[in-house]
Amino acid sequence: MKKLGFLLFLVLALGMVSGTALAQGDGSYYFVTYYSNANTSGAPHQYVRVINDGNTGANLYASYYVFDNSQELQECCSCMVSPDGVDSEDVNTNLTANSLTRFVNVNGVIKVISSSAGDPTANKTAAGLRGFATHTQRLTPTSGAYYVTEAPLADANLAAGEQTMLQELCQFEIILGSGRGVCSCTPEDSDF
Repeated sequence: MKKLGFLLFLVLALGMVSGTALAQGDGSYYFVTYYSNANTSGAPHQYVRVINDGNTGANLYASYYVFDNSQELQECCSCMVSPDGVDSEDVNTNLTANSLTRFVNVNGVIKVISSSAGDPTANKTAAGLRGFATHTQRLTPTSGAYYVTEAPLADANLAAGEQTMLQELCQFEIILGSGRGVCSCTPEDSDF
């Protein structure tokens, strides 16, 4: 039994020295989440918080694509996240306040691409961002207290067609919106 324990210890120690047992990032660069009860009287605000894990040592950008519950892009932008920094965006005031259609969005989907370029119309995907989102829920759809939950952004698969579509929709939105349809970025360390 002692020989087996020593052998197991030796294998683990050698694995750590060679780097195979060390934690490694998973290389994700595309994430999705949802928002609900946004811009609703009495409901707490929701936030999307994105962290740069610092692995690359470079500034990264969270390219946000905000859809309404009819699957139409309403806003897009890219917000810088410095190494080991946090970008925190309020769904009500940063991500849904300037919709292309001027419609007040209550429910929808938020997609985030981790990029080394600060242009949501021309992303250069780069792993290194991780994120979390708060969600405002109600016990029943029409009444009762609001509850806030928080969950990690869900990793998603980014097909080339999806990335192209997001970038082109954003580009059209910027051109056609004349200032509308572009979300805003909160400077790091200034909202919590």
